[in-house]
Amino acid sequence: MRVLTPARYDLKPNTMKEKARHMRLDAVLPEYPEFEQGIRRAPDRGHTLTPEKTVLALQNALRYVPEELHDQLAPEFLEELRTRGRIYAYRFRPQGDLKAKPIDEYKGNCIEGKAFQVMIDNNLCFDIALYPYELVTYGETGQVCQNWMQYRLIKQYLEVLTREQTLVIESGHPLGLFKSKPEAPRVIITNALMVGLYDNQKDWHTAMQMGVANYGQMTAGGWMYIGPQGIVHGTFNTLLNAGRLKLGIPQDGDLRGRLFVSSGLGGMSGAQPKAAEMAGAAAIIAEVDASRIETRHTQGWVGHVTDSLEEAFSLARQAMDECRPVSVAYHGNVVDLLEYAVQKQLHIDLLSDQTSCHAIYEGGYCPAGLTFEQRTHMLHENPSKFRCLVDASLERHFKAIKRLVEHGAYFFDYGNSFMKAVYDAGVSEIARDGDDKNGFIFPSYVEDIMGPELFDYGYGPFRWVCLSGKHEDLVKTDRAAMECIDPTRRGQDLDNYNWIRDAEKNNLVVGTQARILYQDAVGRMNIALRFNEMVRKGEVGPIMLGRDHHDVSGTDSPFRETSNIKDGSNVMADMAVQCFAGNCARGMSLVALHNGGGVGIGKAINGGFGMVCDGSERVDEILRSAMLWDVMGGVARRSWARNPHAMETSEEFNRTHADGYHITMPYVADEKLVQKVVKE
Repeated sequence: MRVLTPARYDLKPNTMKEKARHMRLDAVLPEYPEFEQGIRRAPDRGHTLTPEKTVLALQNALRYVPEELHDQLAPEFLEELRTRGRIYAYRFRPQGDLKAKPIDEYKGNCIEGKAFQVMIDNNLCFDIALYPYELVTYGETGQVCQNWMQYRLIKQYLEVLTREQTLVIESGHPLGLFKSKPEAPRVIITNALMVGLYDNQKDWHTAMQMGVANYGQMTAGGWMYIGPQGIVHGTFNTLLNAGRLKLGIPQDGDLRGRLFVSSGLGGMSGAQPKAAEMAGAAAIIAEVDASRIETRHTQGWVGHVTDSLEEAFSLARQAMDECRPVSVAYHGNVVDLLEYAVQKQLHIDLLSDQTSCHAIYEGGYCPAGLTFEQRTHMLHENPSKFRCLVDASLERHFKAIKRLVEHGAYFFDYGNSFMKAVYDAGVSEIARDGDDKNGFIFPSYVEDIMGPELFDYGYGPFRWVCLSGKHEDLVKTDRAAMECIDPTRRGQDLDNYNWIRDAEKNNLVVGTQARILYQDAVGRMNIALRFNEMVRKGEVGPIMLGRDHHDVSGTDSPFRETSNIKDGSNVMADMAVQCFAGNCARGMSLVALHNGGGVGIGKAINGGFGMVCDGSERVDEILRSAMLWDVMGGVARRSWARNPHAMETSEEFNRTHADGYHITMPYVADEKLVQKVVKE
């Protein structure tokens, strides 16, 4: 039996201390890297700073490098700011692809410092990142950090980080190392936590240009993104449950013979055709960016590609008639696709959208009538006209959806802020009583499906990464996780059992060896403890645990994660902050808190974690406490909002965990009684 021991210092103590005292970029100017052909590049984000703030933005960037380099770098940074809308400091990007290496190939004084380097590089490799050269992992604007100087400095810090230190990251900037304890987090991250008065798109855009804010998305800025596999599981569960709730699909059935239509084949949205096929559906997904289609087709995540609307629906119809799954990427605008379906009176069963509408005017949505190339050009040359075209396209988009719903389609917002974007474009009809504070006439997928059927029970996107980089470790963990699931308990458990059983044959891995598996609180804890035991016994190498922040308790977001919380607290951010703070207190290896997530600045606060399983008893103790807290805090909040399934789950938890836990349960008032009192 091989017992994993803590990593030994690579440096002698004096050398280590000396290096830690000089955590700065040196005065040697790196050679300017070559940009590889065919790698997607972020559009110009727009330079809107005043001359005074432009000066400040340059000063902010230059503080990362010695003064003797300022003469050369200042013009470079100014050019980036004026032409890209950001200072990325391209000169400091390492040459080539940043593929994650096995953990043992990284320098470090503790296993956590090495593990985080694996995660950062995985988030920025060509296979994973949406815009690798601009540090954007997914979601159009979700970045690991702001610039390549920060990347280099973070890597330096992680190489010297010890088990008695905590590295603090604020909006991509490594604030520094602070002495702590082995039981404390090794890294604490915050991103774009704007003060309330300034928590809006305009002020955030200014802050991004000035280099003081970073949009972490949900898992990009927390270094926990594992590729589109993460959203495959969520989409898979959503589609199956939508079929059961809205189409009369039996619990043990699938979506064969049914049509799912959506748009987006980028980072997160790239999962849609794969998930639809796994659920048995015929799927047509519109995408304007040919490079994204090519990526997903090459990866095997979409089966067919066409720029013909007639062919797209013909392929789907044939598969439906034969009761077999199929996925089709339509190279074109989703508005044209939906208007074609209206015109031809084609029935659609399930309808959604997964474009990056949280960044609607920054390139996340391409208006009808523009090619992708024209969109990119107009973003730079005429952003005000682009904004007008987006608004007009959203109105057409809404009208087409409305017609299709009238003819029997079930439309759900996939949490990408689509309905809010439509409302902001001037279409007040999409909001209940014309006010977005009252919600919208179409449901969020969380409001109707994910919330009551998964989150309220505690099911959410549990993830792990085999840090060894060995595929055989992933196979072993898949098998171990499957053994921890009772498929007869609930339909959700059967779905999750089937998911992990078939994960290998469905070839879900993009980037490093990682997996996602929706689980409830006890399920996550049991699997985590099993993994740590496997590491302890030498059966597998070290494992990084984490989750999407899109989860039971990690995120407060009235248009998505908390849209099925109806007591008025859906606009409060207490839950996400408490989740973050509790994970810090319990010693998760990495803890992160972000503003914005998948719905946009000012619309959500989301918190996440990463936990390194090194096989130690210390990690066992943290897992027993932290895994339950991370989930049940959210179930408790949902129970207090009087969500029936959350109340059931909380009552059961109070019975089974009476030795140290207790969730406050609500009394439920009779609605008719209250209405009568109010009327009187």
